[in-house]
Order: sequence, then structure tokens, then C-alpha cells
Amino acid sequence: MSEYLIRFLLGGLFVSLFSIIGDIVRPKSFAGLFGAAPSVALATLGIAWAEHGASYVGVQATAMIWGAIALACYSIVVCQLLMRAQLGALAATLVAMPVWLLVAFEFHAVAG
Repeated sequence: MSEYLIRFLLGGLFVSLFSIIGDIVRPKSFAGLFGAAPSVALATLGIAWAEHGASYVGVQATAMIWGAIALACYSIVVCQLLMRAQLGALAATLVAMPVWLLVAFEFHAVAG
């Protein structure tokens, strides 16, 4: 129960900090980027470090980096499908989903 409370408090703290950063930087579209994922990741890594130590957090952080790269690849493909192929949002995201999975599994297979 206390882990959830700590995660809640840390996540709220980081969301607030990244929200302030999102208000400061330009363009304003970065506000959403800073709002969610970094906050949750930092809170999760902090709790993992407290419970399992630095080596465990290193493995988790590496997996997060590979996941972020796979998400970036997916986002690029979705953007290209929306702009060049004129697909709708639902079709573009569904068509590009295998790209995300393929990149993520390749990183997992190579990096372990």
C-alpha cells in the first residue's frame, strides 16, 4: 500500500514539475510530451531503485530507452501514413502498430 502512495506522490510531483517546464518551453505542444511519460518513468525508477538497487534500475532504464526508440519509430511511420498515404488516424495507427512491436522485439532480442 505504501508503494502506491509513494508512486502517487512522486508521480504527482514530477507531473507538476514537467507541467511547469511545459509552460516555459516553446512550442506549447511540448507540454503534453513532458506531462506524462517522464513523470511515471522517474517515479517508477525511483521506487525500483529503493527496492531492488542500482543494477535492477539500470536494466529497467535500458528497457525504457529501447521502448522510447520503438515509440519514436512508430510515431514517424504514423506521421508518414497520415501525411503521404492520406490514411485516417485509426487506420494509420493500426497499420503502424507492427512497426512498434518489431522494433521493440528486435531491441529486446539484441540487447537482451
